[in-house]
Amino acid sequence: MPLQTVESQRLYRQIAEQLRALIADGEFRPGSRLPAERDLARQLGVSRPSVREALIALEVEGVIDVRTGSGIYVLDLQDARRADAHDPGEWGPLELMRARELVEGEVAALAAREARRPQVAAIAAALARMREEAGAGIVPREGDEAFHTAVARACGNEVLHDTVRGYWRARSGPLFERLGDYFENPASWEAALVEHAAVLAAIRAHDDAAARHAMHTHLRKAYSRYSASWRRANSSPDTAASRVARSPSIITPLRRRS
Repeated sequence: MPLQTVESQRLYRQIAEQLRALIADGEFRPGSRLPAERDLARQLGVSRPSVREALIALEVEGVIDVRTGSGIYVLDLQDARRADAHDPGEWGPLELMRARELVEGEVAALAAREARRPQVAAIAAALARMREEAGAGIVPREGDEAFHTAVARACGNEVLHDTVRGYWRARSGPLFERLGDYFENPASWEAALVEHAAVLAAIRAHDDAAARHAMHTHLRKAYSRYSASWRRANSSPDTAASRVARSPSIITPLRRRS
């Protein structure tokens, strides 16, 4: 297969463009199946998470169809919606999560040292909101954002606070939304709630080392959940009917707040 090794700058976009070019040149015809994620990563000389980001981008654009339990299928390029699908400069979601792990661990440690009682109360209120949303069957995205921004606000550094808010603006992009359609479900959010509670407990105890560790643990586990096998992916209700050959999930997906 005439795949070429790619450079690391905006890597997922380069991978997506190379795959799109191969499809346009007829190397992969509509209805055919692409090689598995691990095989694409090996042939391209990149990591599997980078390939996953590229595949998600191509799916958002309508170039491919990812069918969990079956494979990745090529669609007709004439039906692709590249122009308005997403910002080509959008950060890759898994790359973003790696950056968050590095930065937000230190933010949590600072918050543990600097937070006052009202700021700790705001973090606790955000966690309570997450629990309420999850309990109502709603993806607790708003509570999650409120939690992380409250931690950032408590660290006492406006630059770091703005940085974390910037991560959340990127978090609302279509690539991350699509990835969430596959890998967010009640079980994943239940695990996330436990992880958030550990962060809160460490900040409340003013234990900076424990807060750093708890935030690192949470974001590392979140990264693992989003990079799990496609066979474990969970299709959302609004896409399940239109995607054939997907393995049924035993977990009912949370619904998104309208």
